[in-house]
Amino acid sequence: IVIITVMKTTNVIINNIGDSFFSLLVDESRDISTKEKMIVALCYVDEKGHVIDCFLGIEHVTNTTTLSLKAAIEDLFSRHGLSMFRLRGQGYDGASNMRREFNGLKMLIMNENECAFYVHCFVHQL
Repeated sequence: IVIITVMKTTNVIINNIGDSFFSLLVDESRDISTKEKMIVALCYVDEKGHVIDCFLGIEHVTNTTTLSLKAAIEDLFSRHGLSMFRLRGQGYDGASNMRREFNGLKMLIMNENECAFYVHCFVHQL
Protein backbone atom coordinates (compact mmCIF):
# COMPACT_ATOMS: atom_id res chain seq x y z
CA ILE A 1 0.00 0.00 0.00
CA VAL A 2 2.81 2.41 0.88
CA ILE A 3 4.67 1.77 -2.39
CA ILE A 4 1.50 2.28 -4.44
CA THR A 5 0.77 5.53 -2.58
CA VAL A 6 4.31 6.78 -3.23
CA MET A 7 4.03 5.90 -6.93
CA LYS A 8 0.66 7.62 -7.30
CA THR A 9 1.82 10.73 -5.43
CA THR A 10 4.99 10.94 -7.52
CA ASN A 11 2.95 10.59 -10.72
CA VAL A 12 0.67 13.45 -9.63
CA ILE A 13 3.72 15.66 -8.97
CA ILE A 14 5.30 14.84 -12.34
CA ASN A 15 1.99 15.36 -14.17
CA ASN A 16 1.48 18.71 -12.43
CA ILE A 17 4.94 19.86 -13.50
CA GLY A 18 4.29 18.75 -17.08
CA ASP A 19 6.39 20.87 -19.44
CA SER A 20 6.85 23.66 -16.89
CA PHE A 21 10.16 24.90 -15.59
CA PHE A 22 11.20 23.67 -12.15
CA SER A 23 13.98 23.93 -9.58
CA LEU A 24 15.89 21.18 -7.82
CA LEU A 25 16.77 21.03 -4.13
CA VAL A 26 19.20 18.31 -3.03
CA ASP A 27 20.81 17.35 0.24
CA GLU A 28 22.92 14.33 0.96
CA SER A 29 23.34 12.47 4.21
CA ARG A 30 24.52 9.20 5.66
CA ASP A 31 21.87 7.19 7.49
CA ILE A 32 22.37 5.15 10.67
CA SER A 33 23.57 2.16 8.62
CA THR A 34 26.21 4.48 7.06
CA LYS A 35 24.58 4.29 3.61
CA GLU A 36 24.71 7.51 1.61
CA LYS A 37 21.33 8.99 0.70
CA MET A 38 20.36 11.89 -1.54
CA ILE A 39 17.15 13.70 -0.66
CA VAL A 40 15.44 15.36 -3.63
CA ALA A 41 12.76 18.05 -3.70
CA LEU A 42 11.35 20.02 -6.61
CA CYS A 43 9.86 23.48 -6.77
CA TYR A 44 7.56 24.67 -9.56
CA VAL A 45 4.72 27.10 -10.26
CA ASP A 46 1.32 25.52 -10.87
CA GLU A 47 -1.30 26.66 -13.39
CA LYS A 48 -2.85 29.00 -10.78
CA GLY A 49 0.47 30.73 -10.16
CA HIS A 50 1.13 29.11 -6.79
CA VAL A 51 4.68 28.11 -5.91
CA ILE A 52 4.71 24.40 -5.06
CA ASP A 53 7.53 22.72 -3.13
CA CYS A 54 7.35 18.96 -3.13
CA PHE A 55 9.41 16.08 -1.83
CA LEU A 56 10.25 13.75 -4.70
CA GLY A 57 12.21 11.04 -2.96
CA ILE A 58 15.25 9.61 -1.28
CA GLU A 59 17.83 8.04 -3.56
CA HIS A 60 20.59 5.69 -2.49
CA VAL A 61 23.96 6.86 -3.82
CA THR A 62 27.20 4.91 -3.71
CA ASN A 63 29.13 8.00 -2.61
CA THR A 64 28.73 11.76 -2.53
CA THR A 65 31.20 12.74 -5.22
CA THR A 66 29.94 15.24 -7.75
CA LEU A 67 29.87 12.66 -10.53
CA SER A 68 27.93 10.16 -8.42
CA LEU A 69 25.34 12.76 -7.40
CA LYS A 70 24.97 14.05 -10.96
CA ALA A 71 24.47 10.49 -12.24
CA ALA A 72 21.83 9.87 -9.56
CA ILE A 73 19.99 13.08 -10.53
CA GLU A 74 20.13 12.16 -14.22
CA ASP A 75 18.79 8.68 -13.42
CA LEU A 76 15.97 10.14 -11.30
CA PHE A 77 15.06 12.62 -14.06
CA SER A 78 15.10 9.85 -16.64
CA ARG A 79 12.84 7.58 -14.57
CA HIS A 80 10.30 10.37 -14.12
CA GLY A 81 10.50 11.89 -17.59
CA LEU A 82 11.99 15.16 -16.35
CA SER A 83 14.28 17.14 -18.62
CA MET A 84 17.50 18.77 -17.44
CA PHE A 85 16.74 21.53 -19.96
CA ARG A 86 13.55 22.49 -18.05
CA LEU A 87 15.60 23.00 -14.88
CA ARG A 88 15.81 26.68 -13.89
CA GLY A 89 17.29 26.54 -10.42
CA GLN A 90 19.35 24.36 -8.14
CA GLY A 91 19.83 24.66 -4.40
CA TYR A 92 22.21 22.76 -2.15
CA ASP A 93 23.93 23.02 1.19
CA GLY A 94 27.37 24.58 1.42
CA ALA A 95 29.35 21.35 1.02
CA SER A 96 32.33 21.76 -1.29
CA ASN A 97 31.24 18.92 -3.57
CA MET A 98 28.06 20.88 -4.28
CA ARG A 99 29.20 24.48 -4.65
CA ARG A 100 32.76 24.39 -6.05
CA GLU A 101 33.22 26.87 -8.86
CA PHE A 102 34.82 24.57 -11.40
CA ASN A 103 33.94 20.98 -10.53
CA GLY A 104 31.07 21.11 -8.06
CA LEU A 105 27.64 19.66 -8.78
CA LYS A 106 26.29 23.14 -9.53
CA MET A 107 28.86 23.60 -12.31
CA LEU A 108 28.33 20.14 -13.79
CA ILE A 109 24.65 20.98 -14.16
CA MET A 110 25.27 24.56 -15.33
CA ASN A 111 27.67 23.26 -17.99
CA GLU A 112 24.75 21.25 -19.35
CA ASN A 113 22.11 23.95 -18.76
CA GLU A 114 23.33 27.49 -18.15
CA CYS A 115 19.80 28.55 -17.09
CA ALA A 116 19.89 26.30 -13.99
CA PHE A 117 21.12 28.97 -11.58
CA TYR A 118 22.55 27.94 -8.21
CA VAL A 119 21.31 29.37 -4.92
CA HIS A 120 22.84 28.36 -1.61
CA CYS A 121 20.08 26.80 0.51
CA PHE A 122 18.82 29.50 2.88
CA VAL A 123 18.20 27.01 5.70
CA HIS A 124 21.87 26.01 5.65
CA GLN A 125 22.85 29.66 6.08
CA LEU A 126 21.17 30.07 9.48
